[in-house]
Amino acid sequence: MKKFLQYTFIAVCFLPSAARAQFETIKDSVVQLYGVVMTADSLQGLQSVTVMVKGQNRGTVTNRQGVFSIVVLKGDQITFSSVGYKPKELTIPKNIEGTDYSVIQLMVTDTIYLPATVLKPRPRREQFERDFLNTQVPADNLEIARQNNDEAKRKVLMAYLPRDGQESNRNHLIKQSNKIYYTGQNAPINLLNPSAWNEFVKAWKRGDFKSKK
Repeated sequence: MKKFLQYTFIAVCFLPSAARAQFETIKDSVVQLYGVVMTADSLQGLQSVTVMVKGQNRGTVTNRQGVFSIVVLKGDQITFSSVGYKPKELTIPKNIEGTDYSVIQLMVTDTIYLPATVLKPRPRREQFERDFLNTQVPADNLEIARQNNDEAKRKVLMAYLPRDGQESNRNHLIKQSNKIYYTGQNAPINLLNPSAWNEFVKAWKRGDFKSKK
């Protein structure tokens, strides 16, 4: 018990000092990085360049004049990237004095060479007309919607497409509701009901009784 109290007393005495020392170390390593990103050929400020701390999910972008500012730590790696330019990396020195560090980052244009495309004319006018008239243009979303809303096509889809989960569940609930509604009594026979015969004829014309694969 005495040893436990001694260890506790020592920890209480030295932990604040250790925490203070660690805080001072982190505080000394914080650096305010600021600067300007420019094009290497014309020395013009580059807008919307992404400035990221490598390995961390934080960063900033340059303004219209190419100026940026971000808080980093000594030893951090900073990446500069922009569309059409080669990415650059910058390492913050660990031995800098003070809490400010300024840079002028030059970005070099990234040239991308695409494979050559050769355009050749048709040998004869007749061949061009034949190929142009026989070209199958794929239907866009509007045309596909029109085709799906065609009455004849909807009848075919209703006859052969299986029921989805919502339709099966609704049909099951209707049957259960009718069964509970006529509990304790005989269900009516609609053999001589004109309204029931009318619904039967409509369903027959729609093809509701065709087998669905």
